[in-house]
Amino acid sequence: MNRARAFLILGVLMLASRSASAAPTAFAAALDERWDYAAPAVSEQRFRQELARWPDDTPQALEIETQIARAQGLQRRFGDATATLARVERRLDGMPSHVRVRYLLERGRVFNSAGAPEKAVPLFAAALELAECEGDAFYAIDAAHMMGIAGPAAEHLEWNLKAIAMTERAPDARSKRWLSSLYNNVGWTYDERGESARALDHFRKALTAWEARGGDDNIRIARWAVAHGLRRTGELDEAERIQNALRAEHERNGTVDGYVFEELAEIHLARGKADDARPWFEKAYAALHDDASLQVNEPARL
Repeated sequence: MNRARAFLILGVLMLASRSASAAPTAFAAALDERWDYAAPAVSEQRFRQELARWPDDTPQALEIETQIARAQGLQRRFGDATATLARVERRLDGMPSHVRVRYLLERGRVFNSAGAPEKAVPLFAAALELAECEGDAFYAIDAAHMMGIAGPAAEHLEWNLKAIAMTERAPDARSKRWLSSLYNNVGWTYDERGESARALDHFRKALTAWEARGGDDNIRIARWAVAHGLRRTGELDEAERIQNALRAEHERNGTVDGYVFEELAEIHLARGKADDARPWFEKAYAALHDDASLQVNEPARL
């Protein structure tokens, strides 16, 4: 074969490879835009509407079903999520690696949310290895970030810092969107270790990243985390100012955030004013006592 012919074929193969990788990435990005993580039941219906557009044996159908399973898991319908993923697993043969990565991620998330992180970790590790082999930066970061949640507590910081490094190296803007969540996770890891100043620094970085990314609800949560960090470092006046501003925003929007009430109570308690704290704790309990995640994961906090 002459050199010109060889280069022509090589060029076609490279173009085909780029097209093949670009197509699932574009579909995955469009699919993820349908998420409202605060309303998983609404998200599930959106995914079901999208699923109706695709034949059952297509990669798109399987990828959508992984997100239906995730929405079911967020509603704590773990049996439904497991059944959905079992249907996906039976059809994985011959599917693109990208679909398998998303299956592994969601299977791991269901185990983790159901209280079995030891079953989740091998799935996240497999998703990370496969995504890195495929050059799928966004989901490789997702897998590393989940290792920083489900893995042994002693490894949380290491995994989150690794995920941040992966994000900073990533060439695409979509992957860099992970920074907001990762800074937040590192902040909470430091907070749990009692390293309050470092925690506050990362909460502030997360807020800056969320402000650049957009999304009012996420920005409010990031502001709340900064105020939490300020309380933990003894900057009570500024912490109270931010929490009161958040409380006023929720009142204007007709919404309630029990975690804001809880922080206002903690601020009064930190000042040694238990009588002033008590009404805020009552408000916090009234708003949060039916929260399934707190009931399962933090009953002592309730």
